[in-house]
Amino acid sequence: MSDTQREEIESLINLLNQHQLTELEIEKKGVRIRVRREPTPLVSMASAEPAEPSVDIAVSEPFSHHVKAADQGKFMAVTSPIVGTFYRSPSPDADAYVEEGDYVKKGQVLCIVEAMKLMNEIEAETDGKIMKVLVESTTPVEYGQTLFLIDPIAV
Repeated sequence: MSDTQREEIESLINLLNQHQLTELEIEKKGVRIRVRREPTPLVSMASAEPAEPSVDIAVSEPFSHHVKAADQGKFMAVTSPIVGTFYRSPSPDADAYVEEGDYVKKGQVLCIVEAMKLMNEIEAETDGKIMKVLVESTTPVEYGQTLFLIDPIAV
């Protein structure tokens, strides 16, 4: 591990502690870093030391590649590239970007995943028909969680 990588990880740990977060994950140039600590129970907070964060580093596919073949082989699964909050529309009073049964084009925005106040637009990687919306709006999502199923043959 280089000194630059070590400094970046230490800054993530400081950010985690500063904002009382239990988990923080970033992906940069195909390298995913997750910093996590176990939350301290509220009952013993006065006497407990904060848990030391653990660091997971994984090399994964680049950030923009968040669609992979679903188990059925027929549909494409659009997955979350980050941990965050899922939104189906750009604002609470706006219509959803897509509904089940809608036809989408490659590059069309399907939803937003908010992570640390940053709104990340998730786009379709293929033309097709939205077969299933698997997540409710304002729901927390995990890295790699399937958000939509798209039928690329139904174009």
